[in-house]
Amino acid sequence: MSEFIPHTSAYRHRRFINWFPMGITYALLYMGRYNLTVSKDALGNLMTKEEFGIIFGVGTLIYFLSFWINGPLVDRIGGKKGILIGALGAGVMNLGLGLYTKHVLSMADPTKAPITLVFSIIYGINMYFQTYGAVSIVKVNAHWFHVRERGVFSGIFGVMIASGIFLAFDVSQRILDSPLVKGKGFNGGDALWWVFLSPAILLFTFFIIEIFLLKDTPAKAGYKDFDTGDESSGEDLEEKVSTLQLFKRILTHPVILTVAGIEFCTGVLRNGVMHWFRIYSNEQIAAGITQGWKFAMANWGLLLWIAGIIGSNTAGILSDKLFQSRRGPSAGFLYGIMTLCIVGMFFSLNNGWALAAFAFVISICVIGTHGLLSGTATMDFGGRKAAATAVGVIDGFVYAGTAVQSFALGYITTRDWNYWPVFLLPFSIIGFVLLLRIWHAKPKKKGGH
Repeated sequence: MSEFIPHTSAYRHRRFINWFPMGITYALLYMGRYNLTVSKDALGNLMTKEEFGIIFGVGTLIYFLSFWINGPLVDRIGGKKGILIGALGAGVMNLGLGLYTKHVLSMADPTKAPITLVFSIIYGINMYFQTYGAVSIVKVNAHWFHVRERGVFSGIFGVMIASGIFLAFDVSQRILDSPLVKGKGFNGGDALWWVFLSPAILLFTFFIIEIFLLKDTPAKAGYKDFDTGDESSGEDLEEKVSTLQLFKRILTHPVILTVAGIEFCTGVLRNGVMHWFRIYSNEQIAAGITQGWKFAMANWGLLLWIAGIIGSNTAGILSDKLFQSRRGPSAGFLYGIMTLCIVGMFFSLNNGWALAAFAFVISICVIGTHGLLSGTATMDFGGRKAAATAVGVIDGFVYAGTAVQSFALGYITTRDWNYWPVFLLPFSIIGFVLLLRIWHAKPKKKGGH
């Protein structure tokens, strides 16, 4: 691994200007992705749990498949072009979802509208553009952060994710509850389409900002490029690599393949708690049970934001400071805690405060793990040359897991919520066992795999 030379304050300032607006753009992509969950609650009987599961499942399946295209593409065109394509495309699709929602609610009988079909198509295209976010942000920052400081970047990456979740759940809900939306729809109803139009407008705004601020590498911002100590060390970064070579590099790398398996489990667990806890709380409140549930429902996005900050920074600091930039032990510690909490969920389904506490701790663990593995391990083991392809493969598996839980829990929870934690538990155990396999893994220079 190359020696880490501390950066100048001017470099760190320019790096902040580079990643911070890109981080906000990434958070806004999350807002324009998970606002579907808020819209499901707002639309009521127009979108059942099973229909939501189908729409979200279709979207996540497309998300998984799109990574195999967009990862290598961003490795070739660069992260700046990638994030611009993602922001513009997702903005247009959220605009489309908003306008279609407005059209449905203007109908004399909205139940006649083919919401499941149309939402699946538009949301699916939205999820194609969403894939540009993670691959682009990792591609850019692979050039700006040394391996020894990437645990810290894991914290940054997790905060971005958590901020996007906060925007999607809490801010979107506050938009729907605002006087500009309440009662401003057709026939005295609510103008629910703003849950989609709001992120669209913000994404268009940051698309313009990023054109001027974002640079792919330090050299393009007037600073000297440096050896970041990842698996591209010793390679000619200007040498063109074919898509086939990129895939061969990633798909024959034992650590990346193991991380992909772990992140499949993460996808099941993250969304299996993050989305379905909110839906379960909403059902409890509708049944007249409010103790614990009402607080959690009203503040779920904020709680996830706090969980993300705690989890991602804990994972990153433990990894860099305690485990010498090894990612396995830090993620394994979090997976172990998460397994115990899922067991606790099974015994807490009738207690709003207890279940919220378990869901909160699980969110700390799962967001911390996801940021560390998808945001940091991909840079380490993919290297600067293949960082986007690596995160594409790994994040693709996250959303393959997300698709599995979406279809499965949409079916299971319609019949019996008791099987919700039972479904989640095996994935937590499998993820922990896989982490034991990469406990000592660290990036090697060229020729190491």
